[in-house]
Amino acid sequence: QVQLVESGGGLVQAGGSLRLSCVASGRTFSRLTMGWFRQAPGKEREFVAAIRWSGSFTYHADSVKGRFTISRDNAKNMVYLQMNSLKPEDTAVYYCAAAKQEYYSGTYSHDDFGSWGQGTQVTVSS
Repeated sequence: QVQLVESGGGLVQAGGSLRLSCVASGRTFSRLTMGWFRQAPGKEREFVAAIRWSGSFTYHADSVKGRFTISRDNAKNMVYLQMNSLKPEDTAVYYCAAAKQEYYSGTYSHDDFGSWGQGTQVTVSS
């Protein structure tokens, strides 16, 4: 298991930016695909972005493509989510997650992620 702790959430006006950070503990971080998910009140948890173990491949949901960017620093056991041009509909609790299997390259279903952080609230005002 990997322990994950997110930070960087907050309140921002529409059009603004935030950078979420997630620090991971455990020696397997550099072999794990990492993801960001979010959950708005009354809605199911949805995929936002993922990055493979080496950082060579990233994937972003259509709803955030061109606005959000996932990245990682394996030397620091960190994964980031840079969020620009935020919209009120981006308001949600954002979760960092680690894939269950090393070297995962699947469909990024949340069922394939076994370790989750506690979440960080992002609120975008109009």
